[in-house]
Amino acid sequence: MTLPMSWDEWAEHDGIALAARVRNGELTAAELAAQAAAGIARVNPALSGVVEMFEDAIADPGSNDTDLDGPFAGLPFLMKDLGPTMKGRLQEMGSLYMRGNRATADTFLTGKMRAAGLNLIGRTTTPEFGVCSSADNPAVYVTRNPWNTDYTSCGSSAGSAVVVAAGAVPIAHASDGGGSIRIPAGVNGNIGLKVSRGVFSLSPHLSDLSGLVSIQGCQSRSVRDTAAFVDACRGAAPGEFMPFWSPAESTTSMIARDPGRLRIALSHQWGDYRATPHIAAELEKVGRFLEGLGHDVDHALPNLDYRAAFAAQTTCYISNFAVAIANMLAARGLERPPADLIEPVNTRIWEHGRHTSYADRARMQAVFNTTSRGFGAFFEDWDIILTPITALPTPKIGTTEYLTTSENPDVLDWFGNLWRNFAYTPLANLCGIPAISLPLAAQENGLPLGIQAIAKQADDGLLLQLAAQVERAIGGKWNGGRKPPVHVTSAATASAR
Repeated sequence: MTLPMSWDEWAEHDGIALAARVRNGELTAAELAAQAAAGIARVNPALSGVVEMFEDAIADPGSNDTDLDGPFAGLPFLMKDLGPTMKGRLQEMGSLYMRGNRATADTFLTGKMRAAGLNLIGRTTTPEFGVCSSADNPAVYVTRNPWNTDYTSCGSSAGSAVVVAAGAVPIAHASDGGGSIRIPAGVNGNIGLKVSRGVFSLSPHLSDLSGLVSIQGCQSRSVRDTAAFVDACRGAAPGEFMPFWSPAESTTSMIARDPGRLRIALSHQWGDYRATPHIAAELEKVGRFLEGLGHDVDHALPNLDYRAAFAAQTTCYISNFAVAIANMLAARGLERPPADLIEPVNTRIWEHGRHTSYADRARMQAVFNTTSRGFGAFFEDWDIILTPITALPTPKIGTTEYLTTSENPDVLDWFGNLWRNFAYTPLANLCGIPAISLPLAAQENGLPLGIQAIAKQADDGLLLQLAAQVERAIGGKWNGGRKPPVHVTSAATASAR
């Protein structure tokens, strides 16, 4: 098959650039889909990031209600195998238990994506039910990092992160309940924005009130792709519990100009959790870079009860997942998770959380409130908090202490171990505030290290403005201009197939 572009040319385009070429008549949406499918075939054997490709959507991008006149003009797009459903498509959630589970309808956000002109051509890997830090279970799949396939991609938006990083597609769906967009963006070298509450709808299965910590979004390689995704896909479904807000100006318009002089607080210790010296030094380096852009940078930290906040977050996860698993069991008339089909830690989460009381949740919500107020007070004096995306280096494949295949009998200890590595991301979910991971640093092992910027509620546009200012300052060369060894442009990738 003859493809319309060389791989170097393909990789130089972000999603907005590809859509523009379709609108200009230089390319067709079908040609983009064919090239994306070929790119996935080129990198997926090494990475195992894509579960399934939809041949009908590749052959006919205008099918499945995709609006080719939308802003993305039929751009190929991959869906994380968790969260928004696609009518008639499998959604197996990284679980043997959910094999063969087929959705009967599109969710509201899926419809927004199709209306935006995104051609949903396949689904990507995720840990079982999105619970743990990596899609790393040999019984299902093992998703690998394109920078070094001995290491995990982290998660839970694992597959989307690796195929974007490897250049197969410029943008892909992701979701974030405690860092699941930002962490894999950070360790794979992508841009990952967790929006504020009240931006993307979880309808009809959840609302911002019942979902509480979960949001939807994307992985991308350019700020303008993320901004365009936010602009095109935001908005409330009928009957939302929580107020949805709209900015006075589109984010696409905002990112065309630099933000004003920002007050930026650096932090690499949150309560009991602190970064390694190397990771802390990388944060300092980025802080100095931002000073050079004219911002005021210093060390500061919100005045919070961090132990209480992380304990409340743990209660939220355990009780939320326990209910989700209980509902899956009830649908099949089962009394407990089958040991051969549901991973050990998820079974223990169900056991630990199924009797969570209203009083337990009320105490959790009280801590959510005081934590949110603490961040709110902090943002009266500061515009941005800057942290590393992780406190520790990325684990190697098979490091089971972070996985739901772990034999750790103590669920609270298992979560505590997660927080030691992934300390900096979950509190933004707890508070409903926006945060973004930018590929500006490197780990000692050579993998990317995302630097996270957090802002107050509804300052999503400010984060994207800062990201765009940085992108212009570095000439668009995220990750220092480096590409991962597993990449569509790499001859070694092709020869390894």
